[in-house]
Amino acid sequence: MSSGAELQFDRILMKNDEMLAGGLGFQESEASTQTVSRSVESHELLNFLNRRYQQIEVRLDPNTQSVWCYLKPDGPPSFTPALVRELKIFHRSLQALVHSQGPFDDPYVRYFVQGSRSPGIYNMGGDLDFMVDRINAGDKESLREYAYGCVDAVYQIATGFDCGIVSVAMIEGDALGGGFEGALCCHVLIAEKSVKLGLPEILFNCFPGMGAYSLLSRRLDIARAERMIFSGKIYSAQEMYDLGVVDQVVEDGGAEQAVRSYISNKNRGSHDVRKTLYQVRQRVNPLTLSELRDVTDMWVDTALRLSPRDLRRMSQLRKAQSRRLSSPV
Repeated sequence: MSSGAELQFDRILMKNDEMLAGGLGFQESEASTQTVSRSVESHELLNFLNRRYQQIEVRLDPNTQSVWCYLKPDGPPSFTPALVRELKIFHRSLQALVHSQGPFDDPYVRYFVQGSRSPGIYNMGGDLDFMVDRINAGDKESLREYAYGCVDAVYQIATGFDCGIVSVAMIEGDALGGGFEGALCCHVLIAEKSVKLGLPEILFNCFPGMGAYSLLSRRLDIARAERMIFSGKIYSAQEMYDLGVVDQVVEDGGAEQAVRSYISNKNRGSHDVRKTLYQVRQRVNPLTLSELRDVTDMWVDTALRLSPRDLRRMSQLRKAQSRRLSSPV
């Protein structure tokens, strides 16, 4: 175990020991059950802290009971197949950690924060090279597998991992196409003033198929969601705030502090009411995995019908992204 993970582990277990020591004590059978439960819990905590990733950076902060996930794909700052696979593994590990605790334990994780390690970029969306290659090959199954992986990640974040976790998008750079969907699935969006957000897929006669319609129609309404998708317009953070999509706009460089202020433990009760309200949202207007997958099935069929001209536009967009990466921020 690395020194950082070891320190986190020691701090968290010490905190739990203090809580147990302050209790009224247990009957012998209860104490035995508690020991077994603690063993399972510690095992999952060790697994979580020791797991290593290549496409993301994960940090568990015991002080704010939060997990921070930074996207750092190898290659273009997009949702590459490798990144999508690692997100799936990470999400399962997070759920296992939370479910290892008892219903009355102080949770390790109350908040999930998703950010990016790419300067000036949150995420540029789907892996265009992969998409063009698979479309040209007529490989429907690979496209569907990739798309399902994307919407599975969207669903987990949007529903708090079925653990009552409140998710926060820390948007310090541009989020376009699938990158915007990757932020939009969070309960709370905090964006820096200069970032750009939007859905440009209509430029190559496609549509954002990994959750945008489902999520925007719930945050806004169907008419405004369709208007945004059909326009292909790129919006400022302030414009998205005015629409009601972004929850908070901060000065450049201030997103992390704004997130830390939001998840601060100064008001412990705030998490409970936030969690409950987002559960109310899910109950009143439920987002289902089947809905997301049905929509992405339509996206796959549409992508396979794109013309050679549309595919050239996708490739040109990918080249433009590469030029931006090679330019100074």
